[in-house]
Amino acid sequence: MKNSPISELSVDARKFLVKRDDLIDPYLAGNKYRKLYTLLKTTPDKIDKIISYGGTQSNAMLAIAAMCKEKAWEFIYYSKPISKTQKLSSVGNYFNSITLGMKHIEIEHSLYRDFISSLRVSIDAKTFIIEQGGAVQEAKKGLEVLAQEIRAANLSVKSLATPSGTGTTALFLALSLPEYKVYTTPCVGDVGYLKTQMQALEEIPKNLIILEPKKKYHFAKPYPEFYVIYKKLLDAGIEFDLLYAPAMWEALLSQTKEEILYIHSGGVSGNGSMLQRYLAIDARKSNL
Repeated sequence: MKNSPISELSVDARKFLVKRDDLIDPYLAGNKYRKLYTLLKTTPDKIDKIISYGGTQSNAMLAIAAMCKEKAWEFIYYSKPISKTQKLSSVGNYFNSITLGMKHIEIEHSLYRDFISSLRVSIDAKTFIIEQGGAVQEAKKGLEVLAQEIRAANLSVKSLATPSGTGTTALFLALSLPEYKVYTTPCVGDVGYLKTQMQALEEIPKNLIILEPKKKYHFAKPYPEFYVIYKKLLDAGIEFDLLYAPAMWEALLSQTKEEILYIHSGGVSGNGSMLQRYLAIDARKSNL
């Protein structure tokens, strides 16, 4: 497993450190690389097929597609119906995942929940199901490796931060580094939803601090303030994803004061499609 470097970043006159997991691989990077550690170490003959599900902006979807391409495993991904615009787009996580060989199957909204619940009923021994966002116990080993890298860096900082979808990364990182304070914030749903997702895996440790967003954000929806934060960070020298990072940075800048090591969770490969949406919003405003 590759050891990612650490960069310095100055934002709003504050110094941050950034663990550059985004530099590990163009597609299989960030926290998804860590979550898939056990499967990456699995020999190709042990598995024939990977099944997963969720949104089609998903960074996990793209990481799994890249892994399956490398291992020559079939990859089937289920989602609710998507727009014709997204299907025809030549940028973003969905396009890249299809290019890597992912088979995408749409399930009607009314049938989706029951269908996902039934996925495990008839799978064979060589099929592996990855829960939405990579929320599986197998992710724990990869986060333990990340924890070892952070300890080995012998940093003066004692606070970490990483955004949360299912909360898998933040949870296992906090469990692996009890001597650190670990900040996170929900980027999918609210704090209650995030706690429920985490508690399905392990008990939430006391050193994991969930920062409440200033308002409820809907996942993958463009927000002007997110674009402002994205540009601020880009101008400071590092590109972050537009889905998770802005919410985490907004919370850190407004609710914390100490020096923090931010775990870059990757996902910048999906920025192309999100930036198109922001540019479309700007164009509409200009025409008013």
